Amino acid sequence: MNAVEIEAAVSDLALQPFDAAEFPFAFLAAFGNKDTTLKRLRTGNSNASDIPGGVLLRNNIHLAVCAAGAVGDTLKALRSSPATTKAKARFILATDGQTLEAEELTIGETIACDYPDFPNRFGFFLPLAGISTIKEIKDNPIDVRATGRLNKLYVELLNENPDWAGDERRADMNHFMARLIFCFFAEDTGIFSRTGMFTQAVEQMSERDGSNAHAVLSDIFRAMNIRDAERAQAEPRLPSWANGFPYVNGGLFSGSTDVPRFTRMARTYLLHAGSLNWKQINPDIFGSMIQAVADDEERGALGMHYTSVPNILKVLNPLFLDELRAQLDAAGDNKAKLLNLRRRMARIRVFDPACGSGNFLVIAYKQMRDIEADINRRRGEAHLRSEIPLTNFRGIELRDFPAEIARLALIIAEFQCDVLHRGQQDALAEFLPLDAQNWIICGNALRLDWLSICRPTGTEVKVVADDLFGMPLDQKEIDFENEGGETYLCANPPYQGSVGQTAEQKDDMARIFAARLKAFKDLDYVAAFVLKAAQFNNLTGASSAFVTTNSITQGEQVAMLWPLVFQANNIINFAHKSFLWSNLANNKAAVTCVILGLCPSPASSRRLFEEERVRTVPNISPYLVATETVIVSKRSSTLSDIGHMLSGNKPTDGGYLTPCAEEKDLLLKEDPRTKPFIKRYVGSRELINGGGRWCIWVEDIDRTEAERISAFRARFEKVREVRLNSDGVQANEHASTPHRFVFAPHSRHAAIAVPNVSSERRPYLPCELTGFDTVVSNLASVIYDAPLWNMALIASRLHLVWIATVCGKLKTDFRYSNTLGWNTFPVPLLTEQNRADLTRCAEDILLAREVHFPATIADLYDPDTMPENLRHAHARNDEVLERIYIGRRFRNDTERLEKLFELYTRMTAAAKARPAAKATRGKKAS
Repeated sequence: MNAVEIEAAVSDLALQPFDAAEFPFAFLAAFGNKDTTLKRLRTGNSNASDIPGGVLLRNNIHLAVCAAGAVGDTLKALRSSPATTKAKARFILATDGQTLEAEELTIGETIACDYPDFPNRFGFFLPLAGISTIKEIKDNPIDVRATGRLNKLYVELLNENPDWAGDERRADMNHFMARLIFCFFAEDTGIFSRTGMFTQAVEQMSERDGSNAHAVLSDIFRAMNIRDAERAQAEPRLPSWANGFPYVNGGLFSGSTDVPRFTRMARTYLLHAGSLNWKQINPDIFGSMIQAVADDEERGALGMHYTSVPNILKVLNPLFLDELRAQLDAAGDNKAKLLNLRRRMARIRVFDPACGSGNFLVIAYKQMRDIEADINRRRGEAHLRSEIPLTNFRGIELRDFPAEIARLALIIAEFQCDVLHRGQQDALAEFLPLDAQNWIICGNALRLDWLSICRPTGTEVKVVADDLFGMPLDQKEIDFENEGGETYLCANPPYQGSVGQTAEQKDDMARIFAARLKAFKDLDYVAAFVLKAAQFNNLTGASSAFVTTNSITQGEQVAMLWPLVFQANNIINFAHKSFLWSNLANNKAAVTCVILGLCPSPASSRRLFEEERVRTVPNISPYLVATETVIVSKRSSTLSDIGHMLSGNKPTDGGYLTPCAEEKDLLLKEDPRTKPFIKRYVGSRELINGGGRWCIWVEDIDRTEAERISAFRARFEKVREVRLNSDGVQANEHASTPHRFVFAPHSRHAAIAVPNVSSERRPYLPCELTGFDTVVSNLASVIYDAPLWNMALIASRLHLVWIATVCGKLKTDFRYSNTLGWNTFPVPLLTEQNRADLTRCAEDILLAREVHFPATIADLYDPDTMPENLRHAHARNDEVLERIYIGRRFRNDTERLEKLFELYTRMTAAAKARPAAKATRGKKAS
């Protein structure tokens, strides 16, 4: 269940007559617990509560219904209950049907309210459904409740008006919803002449069955598009009851006043939405949530599209707000300095080319208004009108509804800031009519000219863009005066990876990269925004900051994207290393992101944020490490004196050389001569989880003997056909050797095998020692006949952080690459004693594993249950290896990476110098 569905269920529960016996189960059902879970609790099979009237759900909540007036005592009993502790309950709750008290035990936060009021506290309980929450939602659920009400209305209207659901009229439908939102807000904030004016007019003037509601709403909208002086001559004539609505316009009520037809339920939903107190709407929360209403695909996540203010400020603070606040502090009470700062802020433009519903722009605007208000207070001008125009907050959004909501959210934010900083009277006096200028553009940001939308100087421009067929897009002119000033670009663009891009997105990528980069198809979609921002910065002197998945700072994408960014004369001037960019969603839905700050070179200082720590550093590399700018590229040979790692054995056989277990057993049963040729066959999954597949392994020298076996001979013929019919050159070339894999480095020597994909939860990369009877597939990498001390390198924390950084990840899993991760791994020159010590460490790790046979790698390396002897063996291995690097243990992974990149830079420079030195010596000799 999403947050909106939970709020509706809780509200319905509170409206029903209180049933003491049923309440605990109805409460749990409201938070998405399944009928089977509730049935077990009802029968007592899984209810371990030791409190009279109590129900206990493990790892969730212990709640109890009690006698009147006993709520406080019951909550104390729940808190001290041994069953609460044993079941690891996160919440406790007690109610007598008149009052309700609850506590979140992990943080000690409590609520106490009248029972009918507890739906207003539903945000407090969202963690019960696995949904993270924020203070704003806990304290004031109006944004979620409003989203839910509007969603019901939206769906009902589309069902009644199917033509409004089509492409031709969907924009009209979305504009209608934006008008409603404005009216709900205006009637509760004094913008309209009396509280509830809009909702009351609809209720009084429309029929109960909703049959004329569309006509009533149309008259109201038409009134707000006609100036007072022109109303007497309006045709058709306005009804007298509509004359009380003020002139609003500003583009919001201009054009068609057509309204979809209402049903009885649609009218009811509208009145329910209007009954909420919209004065408390938070535009940066509500805007993000409501955008899902108009998107059929996103509606399942309704009420979850919200990014917390602290996360947004991770972008905006280092981008420009920190510097403004520092200047405010430095100004003190100096009126001249304060005036200069205010004038500077009036010329700052904030531009979001992927603005969605505008939450970055809204937060930036509100923060700047706070700073301006402080300036005005210090200058004794608290009631002065703001000099920060909304038109300085510019955005591009692909979809029309979020674009409308973004503009509306900024209008609401402006009014709320005026009320907060100047008072209700001044805010109302200057609010209407709305400004008709358009500062949120609807279009494809990667096909629009950003310079036209947000120029360094505010001259009149026309947005320039072409669609796929070369036809000019219909764009509105932007006419803003803003001499000089700074521009700051911020965005949270789409994260679409290379595999899932639409045809349109692939074309966007080609437009940005094709002329600059031959191989760009493996880049994430967000990379196009980063490069376009770098070019924008270079031309305008702007600074930019992006939230992006960490994939463009890892693996092969680094070598593709970042040279282009640096060629555009940009540097990374601040960065937040990987963290969870969570919203009001299921905890598992959080995305691992980084924040990148770009500005034209040079920059006076560079800041690197790591969790709660920030460091000023001389440089930030594309891997977000405080080292020189270095890009790791694939190598065909090892940089260090370590074993040669290959990709595993590749069959390309149509399955005929890799029989399943049943086929293997049948082969052995029918002809015992097959036994010497059948070997265990393992890839990433088998190396980690145990078990194995099987393969037919025939050396060239044994081919004649193997072909005497009729079952093998038939399989080889099938393999030959598969390879001849393949489009692959490698397969075609090996059609004449159908008894062998197309790539077959497998040897009789012991080998170290490394899975190509493994879980990021493990504290070490999995690796295994294999023999001749086990063939490693191409889903793993392998070193044949390698000294055992190589395994100590692979199994180290040092190697894990290197792989995680330079190889990148597959979703959230580590992705191993022999050419990008192992061949580039920088290892100092090792003495014989170093190698002996590392060999002993590898032996100790293998012996520690052996104690727990038949436990698998997955069992042994679960971070929660890893055996102590194995943990100790790895800790010893890390200590021995790290002392070779710096003479002591590293303090953290940051220090590990910085040392590895430093060594990599030094070793690659030395490797390049050697051929040059040889060439010089050759010339002298001649």
